[in-house]
Amino acid sequence: KYRNKLNLITLIASVRDYDRMEQIFKKFNPEIVFHAAAHKHVPLMEVSPAEAIKNNVVGTLNVATLSQKYNVEKFVMISTDKAVNPTNVMGASKRCCEMIVQYLAQQKDGPTEFVTTRFGNVLGSNGSVIPLFKKQIEKGGPVTVTHKDIIRYFMTIPEAVSLVMEAAAIAKGSEIFVLDMGEPVKIYDLAVSLIKLSGLEPDVDIPIMFTGLRPGEKLYEELSMEEELDER
Repeated sequence: KYRNKLNLITLIASVRDYDRMEQIFKKFNPEIVFHAAAHKHVPLMEVSPAEAIKNNVVGTLNVATLSQKYNVEKFVMISTDKAVNPTNVMGASKRCCEMIVQYLAQQKDGPTEFVTTRFGNVLGSNGSVIPLFKKQIEKGGPVTVTHKDIIRYFMTIPEAVSLVMEAAAIAKGSEIFVLDMGEPVKIYDLAVSLIKLSGLEPDVDIPIMFTGLRPGEKLYEELSMEEELDER
C-alpha cells in the first residue's frame, strides 16, 4: 500500500542471540521497543519446554537488558492471558517474561520505562480459530472443537494494536495493561454460528467433532491474578 513511502527496515535475527541483538541496538538506537517475539503454541511447548525457556524467557531477558543498556525510552512486552495462573509451559514462560520486565522496571537503572500488555486470542492472527473453522467448513467438515465447554476471550487486530500503542503512550513503568475484552465466547457456539452463516446446518451438513483438550490446555482463561485484583 505505501510502497517506499515508509522508512521501514526489515532485519532477521534471533532474540536468543545477544550479540546479534546488540549489533542492531547499537546501529539503530531505537526509542521504543515492542517485544512480541515468542513461541506461543501451547501443545508444542509442552513437548519442548526448553525451547519455550530459551526463546521466551532468555529472549526477553536479552532484549529487555539491551533496551536498558542503550537507553530505550519505552520497552513494551506483549504477553498473554495464558500467563495468569499458568497450567502450561508456554503460559509459565510468559509469566517469567512478565516478572523479568517488572523486575527491570523496579531497578530504575536508566531512563527505560518497562510495561507489559496482556490479552487473549486475536481474531485473524496466525493460529486463530476462525480461519481454521472456515477451511474445515469449505472442505465439508468435520469442524473440530477440543471440548464442548471450552471458552476463550477474543479481540480484533485493531483492538490489540490499539492496546499496545496506548500502553506505550501512557506507561510510567512496571504496569501490566489488560484490555477489557467483554464476555468470553464458547468455541462450540462459535463453530455453530460459522456453520450457520455458511448456509449449512451443524451436525447435518457439517459434523462437529470433539477432539479432547490438548496438552496444557485450560477450559477457560483468566485475565488477572487475585493479587493483581487486590491491588486495584
